Amino acid sequence: MEKVLLRNVDAPESHTLEVYRARGGYRAWEKALREMAPERVTDEVKASNLRGRGGAGFPTGMKWGFVPKDNPKPKYVVCNADESEPGTFKDRLLIEKDPHAVIEGTMIAAYAIQSHTAFIYIRGELSFGATVLQNALDEAERAGYLGKNILGTGYDLDVILHRGAGAYICGEETGLLASLEGGKGWPKVKPPFPATHGLFGCPTVVNNVETLAAVPWIIDRGAAQYTALGTEKSKGTKLFSVSGHIQRPGVYEVEMGYSFKRFLEEDCGGVRNGKKLKGVIPGGASMPVLRAEEIDGVTMDYESFQAAGTLLGSGGVIVMDDSTCMVRAAWNIARFFAHESCGQCSPCREGCHWMEKIFRRIEHGEGRAGDLDLIQSISGNIAGNTICPFGDAASWPAAAFIKKYREEFEEHITKKKCVRME
Repeated sequence: MEKVLLRNVDAPESHTLEVYRARGGYRAWEKALREMAPERVTDEVKASNLRGRGGAGFPTGMKWGFVPKDNPKPKYVVCNADESEPGTFKDRLLIEKDPHAVIEGTMIAAYAIQSHTAFIYIRGELSFGATVLQNALDEAERAGYLGKNILGTGYDLDVILHRGAGAYICGEETGLLASLEGGKGWPKVKPPFPATHGLFGCPTVVNNVETLAAVPWIIDRGAAQYTALGTEKSKGTKLFSVSGHIQRPGVYEVEMGYSFKRFLEEDCGGVRNGKKLKGVIPGGASMPVLRAEEIDGVTMDYESFQAAGTLLGSGGVIVMDDSTCMVRAAWNIARFFAHESCGQCSPCREGCHWMEKIFRRIEHGEGRAGDLDLIQSISGNIAGNTICPFGDAASWPAAAFIKKYREEFEEHITKKKCVRME
C-alpha cells in the first residue's frame, strides 16, 4: 500500500522545509493557489470522501461547504491538535515528524473557505511538538508560503500556533473554540454549528491533524486516487495508535477495510509474551471494548466497527492480554473521565464521579450486590443527556466492560478481592 499520511516520517530531517519540499511538499498548495478556485478545492475534497479522523468521521468537504460564502464576517480555520484521547498518539507523530504536511493541509482548508487567519490549537503537554510546529511555520513564512501576497497570487494568510493547558474537553470543537477565545473550555449547545457561528461568532472550520495532513495528497494526486483506497463508504487510509500487551506497538497506516485480526496478529506481531488476547479497545479509551472472539471478521473501517458494537473513534488500539483485570481497567478509564469532566452538565458531572467510586470499591473488595446494575443505570442516564459527546465517551466504556466481562465483576464482588492481581 502506498502511504498517504506516513509518506515522509521515516526520511531523515523530515520535519524541515528542505526535506518536505524535496519530497513534493507544498506542490499541492501551489496547485490550489495557481490553478484551482476555492470552490473547486472544496469539491475535490468532497469527491475524495475524506471523513474526519478525529473520531466523529464527518465528511470533510461537506463541513467546508457549510461555511456561508456571503457572510461578511471573517472566516477561520482551526486545526485541532489537542490530542488527549487515552491510547491515541498518531497526531503527535505527524506533528513532530511531518509538521509541514499539517500546515499545508491547514492552509489549503483556509484557501478553500477564503479564510485569512488560521489557528493550530495544540495540546499543552506537547511542548516538543509545539516547538517543531512553530519552527515549521517560521520556515514556511520565510519561504513565502505564508503571509501577505502568497506566491504573488494576492492571497493573504496567517497561521497562529496556540498552546492549550491540558484539558481533554478542549478536544471537543466548541470547547476548543471557547478556550481559544480566552474563556473556560466549556462546550456549547449545537446548533448553531461552528460553520456559521464559530470562533468569535464567525464562520469556522475545525478539523483534526490527521484529517488536514491527508488534504495535500488529495489535492496533488486527485480525489480519484484517494477513493481507490478503502471501502465503499470508508475511503482512504487511517492511522492507528497501537499500545498495550502487543509485540510491536506504534503508529500504523492502514487501508480502510483491512482485517483487524490480521492487523493485530501479523502487522503488530500478536500478543506479547505468549499470552492470549482477552480484549481490545479499537478507537481510544472512550470506545466500547471488544472481547477476543468478537474481532473475527471485523475490518478496520467505520461501518465494520460499528456493526461489531464499537466505533473506530480516533484509532487508539489498546490491547489487553489474559492477565488483565478488567475491573481495574474499567476503573482506570472511569478515573480519567471523572477527572476530565468539565462539570457543565449535571449527568456527566455527578455520574462520572459516581461510576468511578463504584468501580473503585468493587476493585478494592468492597463491592455490593446491585453495584453492576447501578453503574449500568448511571451510564444510561449520562449517555445522550449532555451538551457534548463527553458524556457518551464516559458512559460507553463503563457499560461495555460490565456487559462483556460481567462474570469477572461478579467474582470481585462475591470473593471480595481480585484473584488476577494476587
